[in-house]
Amino acid sequence: MKSLLRAAWEQVSIYLPVLLMGVLALGTYWLVRNTPIFAPAAAPVAATHEPDYFMRKFSVKTFDSTGRLKSEVMGAEARHFPDTDTIEIDKVRIRSVNPDGLVTTASGDRGLSNGDGSEVQLFQNAIVVRDAATDKSGVVQPRLELRSDFLHAYLNTERVRSNLPVVITRGTDTFTADSMDYDNLDRVMQLQGRVRGLLVPAPAPSNK
Repeated sequence: MKSLLRAAWEQVSIYLPVLLMGVLALGTYWLVRNTPIFAPAAAPVAATHEPDYFMRKFSVKTFDSTGRLKSEVMGAEARHFPDTDTIEIDKVRIRSVNPDGLVTTASGDRGLSNGDGSEVQLFQNAIVVRDAATDKSGVVQPRLELRSDFLHAYLNTERVRSNLPVVITRGTDTFTADSMDYDNLDRVMQLQGRVRGLLVPAPAPSNK
């Protein structure tokens, strides 16, 4: 009996290395098939001019370091474009308050704002209105209205520009021009092209 077992073991030992090699080969094959393949890092994709988020019936307020309201931008819908960091706004309305508390409002059928809201371009039926007020020196500043198909408002510096025809109404006086650059801080308005004006004299004081 022992001799038979020894003979069987000798036969098995002859083929044992071959069996081990086969098992090792199968194990290697299984490992290769089931090891995850790490793809090379994808190259950064350039941002396209497609909106990455929307806002509807929104209101965005900006405050200074003291908590004072600087501006409020409202609209029917806004779309942010990551490639230019701009916001396109339908039916835009803007309310800006300077450090002296003077209020300027603006509106247009469409607006385009930069990322921080310091510049807004108004398109179609663009209107900017500065309310009548009394400045620090006690001089009354009449209501000022600017109308055009395009107005570029710089909210931080209180400047409005246009390279298209504009209509300016200051109190009871009206002016038209082919282009305009208005600095609200310095109270300076530059009109270019065909400039026309209608000045309405102030009513004479009553003798009564």
